[in-house]
Amino acid sequence: MAKAKKIIRRTWTKDDVRQMKTMAKAKAGVKKIAKALKRTPGATSAMATKLGVSLSTRA
Repeated sequence: MAKAKKIIRRTWTKDDVRQMKTMAKAKAGVKKIAKALKRTPGATSAMATKLGVSLSTRA
């Protein structure tokens, strides 16, 4: 039986939020932002929605 991976939740720091907003303004995609922050795309988009930040790559 495979052992389930333990979920570790990391709190969002002010620097994380600042970096996400900067990358979102530069129209970086969700995957790219998530990778830079070492988070899942789901967690990244959830926080963006909570903060009212658009992660759309459209101009």
